[in-house]
Amino acid sequence: MKIRAAVLDAPNQPFVIETLTLDEPRAGEALVRIHACGVCHSDYHLATGTTRHPMPVVCGHEGAGVVEAAGEGVTRVRVGDHVTLSWTPDCGHCFYCLRGMPNLCETFTDPIWNGVMLDGTTRLHRDESPVYHYCGLASFADYVVVPERSCIVIRKDVPLEIAALVGCAVATGVGAVIYTAGVRPGDSVVVFGCGGVGLSVVQGAALSGASTIIAVDMNETKMRLAREFGATDTLLSDDRTIQTIRALTGGRGADYAFEAVGIPALQERALEAIRPGGMVVLAGLSPMGSGTNLPGAVITRQEKTVKGSYYGSVSPSRDFPLLLDLYVAGKLKLDRMVSREYPLEQVNTAFAAMLSGEAARGVIRF
Repeated sequence: MKIRAAVLDAPNQPFVIETLTLDEPRAGEALVRIHACGVCHSDYHLATGTTRHPMPVVCGHEGAGVVEAAGEGVTRVRVGDHVTLSWTPDCGHCFYCLRGMPNLCETFTDPIWNGVMLDGTTRLHRDESPVYHYCGLASFADYVVVPERSCIVIRKDVPLEIAALVGCAVATGVGAVIYTAGVRPGDSVVVFGCGGVGLSVVQGAALSGASTIIAVDMNETKMRLAREFGATDTLLSDDRTIQTIRALTGGRGADYAFEAVGIPALQERALEAIRPGGMVVLAGLSPMGSGTNLPGAVITRQEKTVKGSYYGSVSPSRDFPLLLDLYVAGKLKLDRMVSREYPLEQVNTAFAAMLSGEAARGVIRF
């Protein structure tokens, strides 16, 4: 079938809207009509070349839509199901899946980073040449073929533009608080960077009962949103940020610091912001090949912990429906995270707005 998609041919070039050929779903795959897809920094890492990936590629990994068809042997979804797409499909039987870490599933890791399906081929084509799938999803397109394990069936009373956010920003941020860190009632939390992931961290901290939630960013609009989402204090980043954080946390520093951007300098600042015995959680995706200078003497002498959080340590099949239940119950303000909606033809404009800091989360609507 013919579809419309935003194609990236090489780093440092704009996305181009093209008509591509999409194959029918094969065994274990589903065809999904995309209704909405969030605009995320992780996609932009491909555009700048800081994440290496086969090209040409269709980006987009924060999508939601409706199942249109299913391949042979598919049992998880049916035609008509509303689904949020997961960019970490899990096989259920590998080393990590059996140890309760489906976000680290090793069965799908290589195919996803190679931009192909599990059989090593693409379903997207430009003429006779392959076009690769980012994160196995390629959801900057009106239709996608994805592994059935990427399809998480959700309730039908939630707008699909809201359901899309759960597929990356919300799961990553809320999950980092609840699962990676295990924040408890009364804890103190500081969040560096208040885009889609950071604002989700703020909401996760409020949901967990943190008594002090300090949001740090350079954009006043995001600070207003952070306060609405549960931040007790907001700081526009400057040279006195660490001193102010300590003053707000009994002079010691926060129990937990979350870095939600993926900037090495912010990761280093996060280590300064926590108390002895505290934890830094790295929830933002850093450019490939970048390094962070974290002083081993300080980590050892002050028993500080630095922990990575990949996809918020979530189990998508369990947690996506739960997060949407929390939204319906009024405990997560996901609708306020959508700053603006764009047609696919304005995908480059959407990324420009993201980079300017004016958007919490832009969403492509189909």
